[in-house]
Amino acid sequence: MGGSKTYPYGSTSAVRAHVLAALGVLKVATADQMHRLMAPGHKDNKAFRNAALDLARHGLVVSEGSARDGNKIWNLTPLGLDAAAGVLGRAAGEMGGTARGAARSGAAHAMAVNETVIAITRTPAAATRPVPRQTPGVPDQSPARGDVPPPNPADGVPQMQGLGWIGSWSTEVPLSLPGSKAGRAGVRADAVLQAPEELPVLFVEVDNCTESAAILAAKFEKYLRYFRVKIKNSVGKDMPAWRALYRPSGRDGHPPILIVFNPGTRTGPQALKNRMNTVMELTRTAWSGDYHPDRGYGAQDKDGFYDYTDAIPLLFTTLDRLQADSPRGVVWWRCGHGQWETLPAALANPADHSAWHARDEQRRLRHKEAEEASRQEHAPRTPAWPPTPDPDPWPDETAPDPVPAPAPPCERCGLPVTGQDGQDDAVFDSPENGRHCATCRSDIRQYPTLRAALFGRRQRSK
Repeated sequence: MGGSKTYPYGSTSAVRAHVLAALGVLKVATADQMHRLMAPGHKDNKAFRNAALDLARHGLVVSEGSARDGNKIWNLTPLGLDAAAGVLGRAAGEMGGTARGAARSGAAHAMAVNETVIAITRTPAAATRPVPRQTPGVPDQSPARGDVPPPNPADGVPQMQGLGWIGSWSTEVPLSLPGSKAGRAGVRADAVLQAPEELPVLFVEVDNCTESAAILAAKFEKYLRYFRVKIKNSVGKDMPAWRALYRPSGRDGHPPILIVFNPGTRTGPQALKNRMNTVMELTRTAWSGDYHPDRGYGAQDKDGFYDYTDAIPLLFTTLDRLQADSPRGVVWWRCGHGQWETLPAALANPADHSAWHARDEQRRLRHKEAEEASRQEHAPRTPAWPPTPDPDPWPDETAPDPVPAPAPPCERCGLPVTGQDGQDDAVFDSPENGRHCATCRSDIRQYPTLRAALFGRRQRSK
């Protein structure tokens, strides 16, 4: 096998770390699934089989059964769970259990969850170069790094970009309600994706179409109760309990939930369509939101909006669609939208209050434009001939007298030459030249004698 005494199957530390990380997230998986999830650029899954065998010799992993396709299913031991926590950089309390005994029945549901994680993640295939075996006297015949051909898409390796990476996932996640018994979850999510660069959180449910639609729909009532639970934050205000573990989505409503239908060969296309419609009707109260009718500004017909504050964005897709296309394609069916969409379009709320406000603003602008056009249409037009002068404002009345010009100022004191207010102009009449006022004239007048100054000049009788 070309290995060492410690690892007789010749596995490398990198591939062993891949196996521990994959099993730490998926709980149970085949070597082929770990190969496609962690390193699809490898030629085959032989390196992962050898790594699992080497880890089993050290008591880190164990195989307790096989899948329906015959591949051996591996899961971690308690010792391997601690090792996987170190590889993933997670606390031991966040790792969950070891899924002991799940492989004995084939783990059909767990295998479908693994395929969903692989189809959504789509780890990029990196070209690899085999490690040359050093044999004395034999030259190295391995190709150079630049001579390694890129992986062929026809080989079954996903080439389209996915969402997140192995560290973005958690499976079999218990969502406990406050006051519930220890270890008893209100609802258990099949998988949870946290990819901050794409979307903060996405809860995933995988349906193998083996249970009734009513049982599947009843699970969303538990989700709704969990999302409605409030706790106190650091400043004493109420906040949703799920916000203590996951980042907010930035949209109205609760975090989105995805149902991946995996009909396999048991359910035909029409039966699958009927099942999806049944689940959508049974969960309508969880995803529809509350409708608020409002005519809006100048609206003739009713134009309301939906309040999604207490609604769950419920998405549908099938495993075949995810595997054939990619999570970035038109593979998402949002309940209430009525069509297949991309993920951003499916998560949007085109009928919420923001969209209604935008429509109302458009109606307001159109109303103003119509009023302006009507005003211009009925405005008086400017005549082509010159305008006639305005008529006399006082046709039957006497026009007011013009304001007299002010009297010239006195050269000596600057007062009017007609005298100060209240003085009699008949006594102090202005001189012929009009240069001084009456006061200044009396001051500058020269009397010849004291008698003349006191009594004035007396006219002599003839």
